Amino acid sequence: MKVYLDNAATTALDSEVLEKMMPYLTEIYGNPSNQHHSFGREAVKGVDTARKQVADALNASPDEIIFTAGGTEADNLAIKGILQKYKSKGNHIITTAVEHHAIMHTCEQLEKDGYDVTFLPVDEFGAVSAEAVENAIKDSTVLVSVMFANNEVGTIMPIAEIGEICRRRKVYFHTDAVQAIGHIAIDVKAMNIDMLSLSAHKFHGPKGVGALYVRRGIGLMPQMTGGAQERKRRAGTENVPGIVGLGAAIEKAAERIAVDMPKVAALRDKLIEGIESTIPEVKLNGHRQNRLPNNVNISIKYIEGESVLMMLDMLGIAASSGSACASASIDPSHVLLAMGIPHETAHGSIRLTLSDKTTEEEIDYVIKTLPTVVERLRKMSPLYNK
Repeated sequence: MKVYLDNAATTALDSEVLEKMMPYLTEIYGNPSNQHHSFGREAVKGVDTARKQVADALNASPDEIIFTAGGTEADNLAIKGILQKYKSKGNHIITTAVEHHAIMHTCEQLEKDGYDVTFLPVDEFGAVSAEAVENAIKDSTVLVSVMFANNEVGTIMPIAEIGEICRRRKVYFHTDAVQAIGHIAIDVKAMNIDMLSLSAHKFHGPKGVGALYVRRGIGLMPQMTGGAQERKRRAGTENVPGIVGLGAAIEKAAERIAVDMPKVAALRDKLIEGIESTIPEVKLNGHRQNRLPNNVNISIKYIEGESVLMMLDMLGIAASSGSACASASIDPSHVLLAMGIPHETAHGSIRLTLSDKTTEEEIDYVIKTLPTVVERLRKMSPLYNK
């Protein structure tokens, strides 16, 4: 049996989404910037439809959506664009110690460039408190950037509370919602979110396309300069097929979220219970209840997570050791270390992430297979004495 449990890294392209994209890959191939002929005008219609689909899914307006090449670009545009636009206000940014590398590395580079960056600590579950955010705000604070839900351990942050604080303190608030979109209903108005990043391939859309929501009235310094695309906020010819796919995928995800996600969460809980009941000395990472419906992250003591992944792969199960963007690194997860998990325990962690296409039969296979893999590896481990 082949089982794919690395959906936090990327999801399968939905067949209905691909169907919506196909005309824009074959027949409707005009450049949307040229509306002097029907080819360009037809392409614009596809982009406009997708812009409304994204806006509707977030309770935003179409003119508040900027299309990008993915979540990383959206994060960079939000952070750098705000800081450069409002440099007269100050040079301080607040984020957390468990952000995705698209945020972490960007903020680390800004720090080298002279910006004042506060990396807030998190609790044992990987969550930052709203109180900590408020206490960190000072006169020079321009932006707070806190991820909606952690990509490694699945813990959901108190976004609405942080948003209310930032609005009251007149500080811009950005959230990297790449892992949350399609899994949690998000209302940018109700949650006081000023900017939000998302990426299509995390919810059964195509790779290489994302979006940034920017609340009306907020200025941004473009990071891609050239043409006047995206209301002069992101130059470059639009990836029309990708944008159409993003729109179709987010519309379907928003329509299905109330039906699909409870089922995914039930399979997640079955997987957690199955692991904890059959494998001794394992630890669930992240909050047990307040977590993404598709995320299971566990530390298995006395063995290396990479060894587990290789053996699972040989048995047809695809999983990961954390962020796909850092999977080539031999260093333990910065997220787990920030949560206070010991270095050696962090090295024994694996991430199993489901989707609405995951079946109970697949979960049963993993529950049956993983204990055998762990037992075999522990027999070879000099650290395991039982």
